[in-house]
Amino acid sequence: METRAPITEYTALPWKRSIPLALLLLHLWSPEVWASCHILRCNSDFVAATLDLGNSGGGAVGGGLSREVVNAGYCSALRSFATCTRRTARACRGNLAYHSAVQGIEDLLVQYRCPRAGPTAQPRPLPQAPMSGDTCLYERGVFTREGRPPDYLHCSVFGDPHVRTFNDEFQTCAVQGAWPLIDNEYMYVQATSSPTRGGTHATTLTKITIIFKNWRQCIEQQLYQAELDNVPAAFVDGSVSSGERRGQHSLLVRTQSPGRHAEIRAAHIGTVLVVRQSGRSLGLAVRSPRDIVEAFVPEQDLQLCIWGCPASQRLNTFYPPPSSSPSVGAQAHCAALLPALDVYYQACVFDLLATGDLNSSMAAVAALEDARGMISDVKRVHLLPVASADQHAACLDLMLLLLLGLLGALWRA
Repeated sequence: METRAPITEYTALPWKRSIPLALLLLHLWSPEVWASCHILRCNSDFVAATLDLGNSGGGAVGGGLSREVVNAGYCSALRSFATCTRRTARACRGNLAYHSAVQGIEDLLVQYRCPRAGPTAQPRPLPQAPMSGDTCLYERGVFTREGRPPDYLHCSVFGDPHVRTFNDEFQTCAVQGAWPLIDNEYMYVQATSSPTRGGTHATTLTKITIIFKNWRQCIEQQLYQAELDNVPAAFVDGSVSSGERRGQHSLLVRTQSPGRHAEIRAAHIGTVLVVRQSGRSLGLAVRSPRDIVEAFVPEQDLQLCIWGCPASQRLNTFYPPPSSSPSVGAQAHCAALLPALDVYYQACVFDLLATGDLNSSMAAVAALEDARGMISDVKRVHLLPVASADQHAACLDLMLLLLLGLLGALWRA
């Protein structure tokens, strides 16, 4: 009898069938997949919800739990997973990982005979403000507990509008109307963008709303609102401070330029927000600890400072708007105001070409000033779009080589 070569991992899978798998892997590695589609968060929540259940098969499992209890918990986690995917369906349209997850959930619901309706898994517990030391002084509490300052993140929104996310991604959005920038357990920040005068496609930030949510014994809910030509150095109720305890305030508003600048310090969450008007646009800069920024549940999944603007609403700022042509004058003007050819320079040129207003360039200058004041690592202040593009191209080249190598191995098999 003829001896056959042992079946390997490759020969067991015909190469033609493996092409979709290879393309899926290539797609999953691409950074754009995760820019606005939150399927990874849905997946991590599902994994976290099932960790205590252990192996879902037979007998007493999951630390002595009965099989019925484990299956009920697994079904609850699956229903939560399905709910999470429905919430992110619009942003994940066309995403292979998303559609694979949806199909996988359907198969598992059938396999474990899970009812479609029923309880869902509880969300992961949110980080709590440290209780050691003074509860209403977040930074002091972290230092007392851990011997170091908090890990701070920075977000800014300015101009037409441009967004620097907490993850140091930079995007320009074509959004109009009100959009949430931050939505977590401690505060809600919303920006309103309106078309500029003159009938161009350009938009500008015209209103910023900040809500500090009621938190323990530190503060009661407080509201701040700023509009174009009216940046008050006070909350809506007229107060400039809130939550006094031991002679210190949890919330405090101050200004360097009345009517055009306001700085809000929220000591109970270690957060600083700066609202300012530059030209005919408002801008917002935020410095907040990572634990505060990440204290949100899946339902709070629309946050421009976390995920950036939706993919369908992003503009390419490497090129001027269609109604404009490249302007050496705009580039020279912005180069004279800004020290580096970074994303702030890029935003400056874009806004100047879009509006034709020299004052619009001041939004990028102010945003850079705020970044310098909020980012302790000077190397992180400037984001270089050219470097990002080269890094992305190198990543794609590597993935292409891996894909070609995989297909070559399959073909030889």
